[in-house]
Amino acid sequence: MSDIVTLKALIVDDSAMHRKIVREALGAFPFIEVIGVAQNGKIALLKSASLKPDLLILDIEMPEMDGLEVLERLRLELPEAVVIVFSAFTTEGARITLRALELGAFDFIPKPSEGKLEENRERFKLQIAPMLETLVRSKRIKPVVKKTSVHRNNQIIANPGPMILRRPSDKSKAVAIGISTGGPVALSKLISNIPADIGVPIFIVQHMPPMFTDALAGKLNSMGHISVKEATDGEVIRANTVYIAPGGKQMKVAASDPGNLLVIQVTDDPPENNCKPSADYLFRSIAHHYGKYATGVIMTGMGHDGTDGLILMKQNGALIIAQDESTSTVYGMPRKPVEIGIVDVIAPLDLIAEEICRTVRDRFKGR
Repeated sequence: MSDIVTLKALIVDDSAMHRKIVREALGAFPFIEVIGVAQNGKIALLKSASLKPDLLILDIEMPEMDGLEVLERLRLELPEAVVIVFSAFTTEGARITLRALELGAFDFIPKPSEGKLEENRERFKLQIAPMLETLVRSKRIKPVVKKTSVHRNNQIIANPGPMILRRPSDKSKAVAIGISTGGPVALSKLISNIPADIGVPIFIVQHMPPMFTDALAGKLNSMGHISVKEATDGEVIRANTVYIAPGGKQMKVAASDPGNLLVIQVTDDPPENNCKPSADYLFRSIAHHYGKYATGVIMTGMGHDGTDGLILMKQNGALIIAQDESTSTVYGMPRKPVEIGIVDVIAPLDLIAEEICRTVRDRFKGR
């Protein structure tokens, strides 16, 4: 990484202990230079104006000026700065964190509620490492740019209309989505464009810890047409419902016994790709139970979770949609499926809902 410019970091937190945890953790990364600390939002804005940090590690709940107001001001005064929120691991903390992501925060890390300082420092270092590496590679997270083109089978469709890809009898009976960094904001835009009567269940793995997925489900349910909920173990799968995998758990589709109905299983199986929930874990079950009658969607996020599961879905006849690079906060998760040629449709964020609806209405034949 010698050819990468060092990122200048400002730590903003009213807790001396948390400032110490963050500062010592960031000290382990040679490409990060901590240029200052701030005890509240007002000091943070003053130091941001003079020091011009590339990165802020920002507490949300602070006296005098909280992190949400800091984010609103930074959008106007220092829009190029990247913000990672250090958030309280509570139900209210989850709600506020989602608002911080809407205001432009890149990602978040839950604050530890227990444990020794050394343990919390190492945990924070492990959690922030992939975020920092992503930022260093890209130097700066690019803004979302809306486009009106869709790529199908390497052809660019300027004003996309129906294109026959599958026999009409192969219309999808389920949609499975994998998403990570940038996901809450992207899902807000996606779900608001999904009709209430889409006619199939939609399963979502969003990389998040416990409590945060429940808050996300509640927010999405309040803003869209279709019903959105955090999945519960053993519930019968129903059409016109979006099921979000609970944070810190794995979610898959399984057959009930007796009755042979499809149900959701929420398990405590180990992480995959360092993710729990994992898109690969979900996608394998979708491939098994829905086969060619499924749509797989891979969207913005770090890492490669979802690729192996999408390969299996594709082998079983599923149709695969990927978010394009220009509208992805991080073009990590969609990149490999696109590069290895298993993706049928590459679409910008504002057209993904439309492309999903095409696959459940009919799966247009002809290639």
